[in-house]
Amino acid sequence: MKPPLAGAISLPDGTLVRGRGRREPVPPGPLPDFGLYLGHAPDRARRTLLPRRTPWRPDWPAAWVDWPDFRIPRDAVEAAAAIVHAYELARTGTPVEIACTGGTGRTGTVIACMAVLAGYPADDAVPWTRRHYRPRAVETRGQRRWIAWFAAQHEERDASRRGL
Repeated sequence: MKPPLAGAISLPDGTLVRGRGRREPVPPGPLPDFGLYLGHAPDRARRTLLPRRTPWRPDWPAAWVDWPDFRIPRDAVEAAAAIVHAYELARTGTPVEIACTGGTGRTGTVIACMAVLAGYPADDAVPWTRRHYRPRAVETRGQRRWIAWFAAQHEERDASRRGL
């Protein structure tokens, strides 16, 4: 098993994931084997009046979820599948990093969803995330509602797998 990523938190089932802001430097130590990044993918052109700068691209495998700051993902189903995939990788011991630009709202929302996948009650996922990740994680009502939607989708999927 690989050493944990610097700054990783333990989800309720013991699964380790690291949340961070992409504008923060990559912490020292081992690099992730997979990253789930929330925002605009680096190859997606954005119109801006500001001078262009080279977009950040990780040196490890990654998935990008189109997710505007302070909002919810543009494609909820695609985002939910990406979160489940990242959680399943982390569950097997793969070092996984979750990050958005600031590392608080969108990243906190994903960590709360992963807490639900780890068996934590959906109604308590935001307070759990704020205690274990960042005190201001999950910044908007829309993000809190999206976590509830995610949890309902997860329950529905589990029920159909069990044949209920």
